[in-house]
Amino acid sequence: MATDLHRAVNVQGLTRSFDGRRVLDGLDLALHAGRFTVLLGHGGCGKSTLLRVLAGLDREISGTVLVPRRRAVAVRAPRLVPWRRVWRNVLLGEPGKPVRAVAERLLEEVGLGHRSGARPGALSGGEIQRVSLARALVRNPDLLLLDEPFGALAAPARAEARRLLAELWQRRGCTVLLATHDVDEALLLADRVLVMRDGVIAYDTAVDLDRPRSPGDPATAALRTRLLAELGVERDEFAGEAARPMTPPALGSVPRTVHPADRVGTRLDTDLPPSTTPARRYGKASS
Repeated sequence: MATDLHRAVNVQGLTRSFDGRRVLDGLDLALHAGRFTVLLGHGGCGKSTLLRVLAGLDREISGTVLVPRRRAVAVRAPRLVPWRRVWRNVLLGEPGKPVRAVAERLLEEVGLGHRSGARPGALSGGEIQRVSLARALVRNPDLLLLDEPFGALAAPARAEARRLLAELWQRRGCTVLLATHDVDEALLLADRVLVMRDGVIAYDTAVDLDRPRSPGDPATAALRTRLLAELGVERDEFAGEAARPMTPPALGSVPRTVHPADRVGTRLDTDLPPSTTPARRYGKASS
């Protein structure tokens, strides 16, 4: 895992409004390279809007956003081209002639090398998610943005997805920003947790806990209580799995990803040509 602590993301004064309502209201954020950060917040607080801005999918903003050129987004709903083989779906949207060996290397990394020649209709839901993650990793992103990627999974599959994500993060050393409603998910994965409220980062804390995390550890329990308080929750109704004990996840299925084929008429950063420039800046400073 990367240990360089230079900033991978730098956001200053970010504002985004919809119909006169400010969803992001002068937000400031810095993410250091190689760190796993989790963004918590209630629905409608601006988490998804922030991730869309960082991904380059929403540029109707004021403020300044500095992000790595190579980045990918993972969300709930993958879309694979049904008539293309799995390995071709992994490389969909990539410039030049598809090289099967490249796709198969990525599929092996997510535990799906044996299905490279299958068609999407023959895959299970978990396998489709793994194909989607391999597709997100094809450009070796420096920044991986995850917007509720495990939300559609049952508890066992969520545990498996978490474990695989943690392993990929440690192996690749990319910067990760995961948006979720699940406090326990944050405690299991993050080394930093942010709580978003009213369009800004309202709370920011490091998670200096040994891995793997133990739910019975007093420090874990204390941090969990503090995060729930910051979310305005007195009991465990906030997160989907908050009322259940945390269990060590096992290797398995993976998040679903956004890819150029997933969104007609929108260019993701995976479409951008390779560049030696470490970051991309867009937006303008508020006057």
